[in-house]
Amino acid sequence: MTYSELYWSITAKLEAAGFESAGFDASCLFERFAGIPRGHLALKKKDTVSPETIKTIEESAERRANGYPLQYIIGEWDFLSLTLYVGEGVLIPRCDTELLCEVAAERLKAINHPRVLDLCAGSGCVGLGIASLCAGAKVTAVELSERALGYLKRNCAKYPEFDVTPVKADVLKDSAAFEGGYDAILSNPPYIPTDHLEHLMREVKHEPNMALDGGDGLAFYRAIVQGWLPLLKKGGICGVEIGIGQSEEVVELFKSAGLVGVEIFRDIGDIERVIIGVKDKKGNDR
Repeated sequence: MTYSELYWSITAKLEAAGFESAGFDASCLFERFAGIPRGHLALKKKDTVSPETIKTIEESAERRANGYPLQYIIGEWDFLSLTLYVGEGVLIPRCDTELLCEVAAERLKAINHPRVLDLCAGSGCVGLGIASLCAGAKVTAVELSERALGYLKRNCAKYPEFDVTPVKADVLKDSAAFEGGYDAILSNPPYIPTDHLEHLMREVKHEPNMALDGGDGLAFYRAIVQGWLPLLKKGGICGVEIGIGQSEEVVELFKSAGLVGVEIFRDIGDIERVIIGVKDKKGNDR
């Protein structure tokens, strides 16, 4: 079998399974398991594929056709300029979250060596992302899940040029164990209401409930403003990713907590996705 024949066979299989991105997914599988970069497949289309490679790609395509996340099959995923390790037990980095890093980095650009707190860090995409955009940033990345913490540590070790320190702690109750003085508190917390979890897409259901389940949808936002805002410097920023339809309630939480200049930012799909507020100069520090 040639690479061309195998590629079209895999693409047809994924299309039949209902994947609109079948060609892209197939290209990713070829890059991971055949070592052919996306876009370069045409150069080898007439070459014969080894039986071992055919078996590996076909088995991976079968898993994908059954709804298993492409990112978990590959074992890593791009985020901003980074390529992060991912797998079962950690939330998959998404381009929506890049917006949080980009907006926060713009706010922090005038600060030398900003101190940043990344809550519900997961793979470390926010903490490492902000460190990649803000030279000299010193980031504390907080994660509770042991499995996610493993990926967080691996990703921090992969990028030693960034000062990101993984810390195991519970965002819902452990804020008192941390000292203040942060220029930014950032988070992509669990925000899906518990009763919505059963209706998620089949791929998302493979991701850890712990990273998705937000109780009533606002539990972690309340914990952030109640327990963690005192760690923020006066004039510092608090930024969070939000789910669809949550902007009004999260904005109200921010304003009620004394944050000022609260802004909403829309993602590439024109969905309200990120909220940023500034700690009033009169706010309380810890």
